[in-house]
Amino acid sequence: MHFRPLHDRVLVRRVEAEEKTAGGIIIPDTAKEKPQEGEVVAVGTGARDKDGQLVELAVKAGDRVLFGKWSGSEVRIDGEDLLIMKESDILGVIDQVVPLKQAA
Repeated sequence: MHFRPLHDRVLVRRVEAEEKTAGGIIIPDTAKEKPQEGEVVAVGTGARDKDGQLVELAVKAGDRVLFGKWSGSEVRIDGEDLLIMKESDILGVIDQVVPLKQAA
């Protein structure tokens, strides 16, 4: 892919929604909501503050992020549906946490 977002924009790929509930009920496509979780594909160079200094983005390519339900603009690049959004539309980064061993 040859696309680079500008300034404080971020390109995000949505993560696929779950097919089943925790109780084992299969969710049909018509009842699924669009996931609010995604993977950052590309980021811009950053925004400028009031003094003209470049402020780098807090997210980077490969980060798993949560974003608002109506955030971003949907685009199709190389046959893939992606979202372009401002960094401020991202609610947070999901860190991979290693589960603690439970005491026996």
